Amino acid sequence: LIIMVAGIGSRFGTGIKQLAKMASNGEIIMDFSIYDAKEAGFTKVVFVIRKAIEKEFKEVIGDRLSQVMPIEYVYQELDNLPEGYEVPTGRVKPWGTGQAILACKDIVKEPFVIINADDYYGKEAFVKLHDFLVSGKKEGENIHLAMAGFSLKNTLSENGAVTRGVCVADETGYLVKVIETTGIQKIDGKIRCDNAEVEGWITPDTMVSMNMWALTPEFVELLESGFVEFFEKAAPANPLKAEYLLPIYIDELLHADKVSVKVLPTHDKWFGVTYREDKPLVVEAIARKTAEGQYPEKLWE
Repeated sequence: LIIMVAGIGSRFGTGIKQLAKMASNGEIIMDFSIYDAKEAGFTKVVFVIRKAIEKEFKEVIGDRLSQVMPIEYVYQELDNLPEGYEVPTGRVKPWGTGQAILACKDIVKEPFVIINADDYYGKEAFVKLHDFLVSGKKEGENIHLAMAGFSLKNTLSENGAVTRGVCVADETGYLVKVIETTGIQKIDGKIRCDNAEVEGWITPDTMVSMNMWALTPEFVELLESGFVEFFEKAAPANPLKAEYLLPIYIDELLHADKVSVKVLPTHDKWFGVTYREDKPLVVEAIARKTAEGQYPEKLWE
């Protein structure tokens, strides 16, 4: 399991939102993701962090979790760039989820699942993606990947608009394309977004990506060559903010017929802290799940 922690959360205000305490014993969202992953059969965790947060990260979660799971750290830094490229003056943001995976390429040599640190995904998705990777099934010559598909209605925030990878799949459940869509929110019972074409057909039940993918070492090789292309084509247009994003690159590979992606639907409700006001809702949801017996009062005892 690879967990991306290096992103800077601008909308959450001060503090590192991925490390915000969400349960009575100090657990954070990542604790619950790792608990669910371990239960589903994952055997190792790799944290993608920045060196600047390493000390606090280890104090809050890393040292504690190293007692229950094998753990490794890799670092996503601004200057981890393809040969011949330099960090643009004024750039502070890491280069996105694609770069986060590339930071793991020397450590992770087996199939893996990647998730965001500040997202709660639920148990079903971990089980389905683990089973997919273990089965090793291949259909056709393409690199065979999978993603957890969440119903849009289960991923909205009550406190503002969100960005989602809106998925279009064929009748066999394979991904046709991902449309990175901003400004999604429910207004007067209808789904609104910044893309007029998508707004015409999107519904509360449309499948979206929450950056939970089952990937392979072969895919990482493609990702590495794509990073060079990103710096040749996309980065120069917006050097301070352009990001190498996993859904966008996977969409490019789908159109080039280089990968196939099975969409594995999950019925669980996603929780996350896109906005500071989201935190009480996450705390309440986790307390409810604990009261229902989905989690023990103290996760790691």
